[in-house]
Amino acid sequence: MEYLKELLSQLKFDSDTIWMTQVFVVVFATLLLSFFQKRIFKRLEQKLHNTNNPWDDLLIVASARPVGFLIWLLGVLFAAEIVRHQSDAAIFEFIDPAREVGVVSMLVYFLLRLTQGTQNVLIAKQAEDGERDFDKHTVEAIGKLIRISIFITGGLILLQTLGYSISGILALGGVGGIAVGFAAKDLLANFFGGLMIYLDRPFKIGDWIRSNDKNIEGTVENIGWRLTRIRTFDKRPLYVPNSIFTNITVENPSRMTNRRIKETMGIRYDDVDKMAVIVEQVKAMLQNHADIDQDQTLMVNFNAFASSSVDFFIYTFTKTTNWAEFHEIKQDVLLKIVDIVEKNGAEFAFPTTTLHVSSMPVSGEPA
Repeated sequence: MEYLKELLSQLKFDSDTIWMTQVFVVVFATLLLSFFQKRIFKRLEQKLHNTNNPWDDLLIVASARPVGFLIWLLGVLFAAEIVRHQSDAAIFEFIDPAREVGVVSMLVYFLLRLTQGTQNVLIAKQAEDGERDFDKHTVEAIGKLIRISIFITGGLILLQTLGYSISGILALGGVGGIAVGFAAKDLLANFFGGLMIYLDRPFKIGDWIRSNDKNIEGTVENIGWRLTRIRTFDKRPLYVPNSIFTNITVENPSRMTNRRIKETMGIRYDDVDKMAVIVEQVKAMLQNHADIDQDQTLMVNFNAFASSSVDFFIYTFTKTTNWAEFHEIKQDVLLKIVDIVEKNGAEFAFPTTTLHVSSMPVSGEPA
């Protein structure tokens, strides 16, 4: 600018023409820089889009608009700085604070875009690869926390930039935080309980959970920061404070790998000689059943002499975890066992009582 000013002076331009020319040059240079910035970023985005790495695309997309805004901000404020030397208007006193606030704001804007983009990439990657390390709602919750942290940090930096001491604000916030902590103890306990649910992931929306500690059972419909809504099997909504989950044992049947068939059946004592054949055939039937998981424990054994029967048991697992399909498979297995027992000429036992009489009264004699 000094060189340009000296050159214009040598060409006999007056002072007004000189500063207006400087402003024009700055604005024109800003326009050119913005134009080339858009072209460069567009080229980079097209090239990086063909790679398999989504993170380089994310970095370019997240930084494109903040960099563009920053170029125009600095260019306009630079032009305003030139005008300030020709005018004593009070509005030009805000150039330096506006520059500092603008730079911090663009940095915050970039970090927010980067956080949102990272969240979208992780959710898309989960949907594409079927990853179970995290779920969509956990990613969204962590993304919200990071964005809140960026907003708060950016606000404190802006206050410090504008000349306000944030030490007093932090001290006041510490004292206020203690007071709020005592006043809203239960609310904070529920908040951190919700945070632990998102981080530890004992269950997610759509899971069937139950807890015998608090008589809780149903499907998770919503996980909030204070309450978790569970739909019981009789279709009633159950609202559970999140702090409850930090003190109880929660079972998540939705994550079971198999469902178990465990049954004990008894045949008559008169058919005990057929027990070995029945047990062998039932075991063979289960080993050849298409819906039984052969990689899991499979047992069929003569088990006990009961009061009215001789018992054998089956212990096996189905491939499916679907509740309705499981009962169809279990029904098929039990009916095939009934068929095996009947084909071997045996019968299932039921409770009976046998009365042994040592002697019968002679006819005509009193009983």
